[in-house]
Amino acid sequence: MIHAVRRLLREPSAVRFGVLLLLLAVLTPAALLAPRPDLADLPGYADRLGGYAPAAAIVGGALLLVALIPRTFITLASGALFGALEGAAYALGAAVLAAAVAFTVGRLLGREFVAERVRGRLARLDGWFARQSVLGVITVRLLPIAGFGLVSYGYGTTGARVLPFLVGSVIASAPTAFGYAAVGAAVTSPGEVNWFAAAPAGLGLIASAVLIRRWWRAERRRRLGPT
Repeated sequence: MIHAVRRLLREPSAVRFGVLLLLLAVLTPAALLAPRPDLADLPGYADRLGGYAPAAAIVGGALLLVALIPRTFITLASGALFGALEGAAYALGAAVLAAAVAFTVGRLLGREFVAERVRGRLARLDGWFARQSVLGVITVRLLPIAGFGLVSYGYGTTGARVLPFLVGSVIASAPTAFGYAAVGAAVTSPGEVNWFAAAPAGLGLIASAVLIRRWWRAERRRRLGPT
């Protein structure tokens, strides 16, 4: 057993994969225990940043998502800072940047190790990720299996293509981005919120349900094959 572990540790891909697991093991509890500022206090921070506030919100939000802070809080905070529509746009910008960074980290640290060792059903699952279109990414993103950042890291270790992954991530994030940003805006400026800003959330949920149904039917036809 000890010799097997030593032999494994001499492989560069195994060492990189171990670094990825260690990173996630540190970030997960840190994200859960990290203090959250009061949403009502956030506009003051934006005022101090002035014109740099939007860029800071996108980059800072992306870094927090990469650190596994829940996207719900990031989007609420963005709405509290900038209002419903602008807040949703900046939250989506942070989401796509975070998805790209976490995917890249997962690809660099974990893909080689996974590709060398997947067998049987895991190999078929990896092949499914490699074949995924934007619709498949949307479906996985909408499933309540893990947080936004963790799914992004995981995708990087698979054979998934980066462009469908990023596009699907943005589309899947859009409905809740508008909805939660509207809620965040209501916390700081309840009299100024235009609740029609939350309408894209409802439309997005309907569109997501239609897309999932279409994907499920396509996958079912593919598994059954020609009749």
